[in-house]
Amino acid sequence: MTSASRSGWRPRWRPRSLLARNIALLVALVALTQVCSFTVLLHYVQRPRIDRAAIIFSDYVKTLDSVLAAMPPDEGRAAAARLGGQTQPPEHLEFEPHRGPARFFRTWQRDVFVRALQRYLPPDMPVRWQAGDGERLWIRVHVAGEPCWIALPMTEDAQASGITLTLALSAGLALLAALTGYLIQLHINRPLKDLARAARHVSAGEAPVALPTDGPTEIAQVSSAFNQMTLALQQAEATRALMLAGVSHDIRTPLTKLRLAMAMAIPRGADDTFVASAENYLDQIDTILQQFMDYAGSGEREAQQPGDLNALIGQLAADFAGLGHEFELSFAEIPVFAYRPVSLMRLLMNLMQNAIVYGRTGLAVRTWTEGDAACVAVCDRGSGIAAAELEQLKAPFSRGTNARSHSGGTGLGLAIVERIARLHGGSLQFRAREGGGLEALVTLPLNRHSS
Repeated sequence: MTSASRSGWRPRWRPRSLLARNIALLVALVALTQVCSFTVLLHYVQRPRIDRAAIIFSDYVKTLDSVLAAMPPDEGRAAAARLGGQTQPPEHLEFEPHRGPARFFRTWQRDVFVRALQRYLPPDMPVRWQAGDGERLWIRVHVAGEPCWIALPMTEDAQASGITLTLALSAGLALLAALTGYLIQLHINRPLKDLARAARHVSAGEAPVALPTDGPTEIAQVSSAFNQMTLALQQAEATRALMLAGVSHDIRTPLTKLRLAMAMAIPRGADDTFVASAENYLDQIDTILQQFMDYAGSGEREAQQPGDLNALIGQLAADFAGLGHEFELSFAEIPVFAYRPVSLMRLLMNLMQNAIVYGRTGLAVRTWTEGDAACVAVCDRGSGIAAAELEQLKAPFSRGTNARSHSGGTGLGLAIVERIARLHGGSLQFRAREGGGLEALVTLPLNRHSS
């Protein structure tokens, strides 16, 4: 396994969200703390206390055994009978405690006491525990030189271990820790969700609302840094748009003067080819400037309006048909939804114009819905484009290999389409068309709130 695959692998059971991880960590810490405390309590507090109680009880039993052994036989047997004495051990005696978690939780203190008592009594005085309804402690003593089993009642305190209560308290503390972690994480997650939502708005080309900075110090620092970043991006965007608009305006002024000077300087009957060529160059320069203007303002300030997407495409297809370019239309029913009409018209015009210039044949536009999104595919039967170039075409000033022979472009057309699609919360994708050619697929959410 390579280092990359090892770093990317993680157990399926491992929690992924920060909320689940923090709660699991808190519960694990509480559980570890309780286990350590429980172990210390049992071995360094309870066990010494039980051991001392066993020593005192063993002294009492040895004294009782000495008294019974010293008494006359008849009186000794009578005294042993009052203690339930019998020559044979009763049934249901536990010689070796059964192992198991359930028994440990119920009888740990009693079992420790019985084992400790056996250590402090002579070997000929075994100790047994009678299980069942009447639980008693049986000890073999000596009466008139003969062994005799007597029963000594045990108090509830000696029998109960208290472990069940300890476990219940531990479980309660673990649940309390999980609840506390959940509430703390909710408080932390709220600004993180706001930050993620604002980041998505920024990636879509929108200006998000400033994030609050009155939360925890670390979150407030992140929110403040994000606010400064968005402000810097907005200032850079405004500067870029102002610069492009200024450049376009300043260049168009001398271009207009140049057209006028050419019209006045070139006499009638001059070389028409030269005049047409000069006019064509000026038109290309004007087109390039318009593309810069379109890229500078891709509709961020335009208000959204409810509209019919199919009707908008039909209108554009009719306009292109008037210029001699027929598009085959295939419309599915798409509900009316809010979009920026001018920006979306510019998006569709760029894609349809690209299909005409680079695809030439098999022109088609089809629409359909997919989940909560409207999909538009502008198709052609051109020579297509390599898959490696598809995403590069979305970058500004990027042109495909099949566009090298076409002049008058800047490589901003698809960058404009990408920006407008993201401005609507959608996306632009390219894929090979079945049967040859290319499809430019635009996905637009139907239920996006206006901003």
